[in-house]
Amino acid sequence: MKILGINFTKLNAEKFSTDTKGIKIGTHIDLSEIREVKADFFSSKEKVLGIKFSYEIDYDPNFAKIKLAGNILVSTDETKFNQILEGWKEKNLPDDFRLSIFNLILKKSSLKALQLEEELNIPLHISMPFLKPQDPKQPQDYSKTE
Repeated sequence: MKILGINFTKLNAEKFSTDTKGIKIGTHIDLSEIREVKADFFSSKEKVLGIKFSYEIDYDPNFAKIKLAGNILVSTDETKFNQILEGWKEKNLPDDFRLSIFNLILKKSSLKALQLEEELNIPLHISMPFLKPQDPKQPQDYSKTE
């Protein structure tokens, strides 16, 4: 499977309150459509799938909400293509395909959501790395390990 492209069609972020006490953050990914895409500019012998997705972050109770939606284009061989479309009819996608698509959505959407959260001064939905002061009782080790 090759990712041909991903784009957003909806970016919505709303902040309803300034009280951050007791906030619980939940995320939700949904695939709303998987279909064959036919276009003359794809000269490959592989088949192309168009996937519509949405990604939501809810800050409960009623603090904020972020909604993103978009499209993904992927190409795959004919066997996998047919397997995915058949599975989609029953909402039962192959695990390797589903995980790859969900990880792509998480990666792209989380980056966009972080930008929106920063703009609206909303708590980040994922933990960012940070440095802590070193314990003065611990000796510093500047050696490199390989």
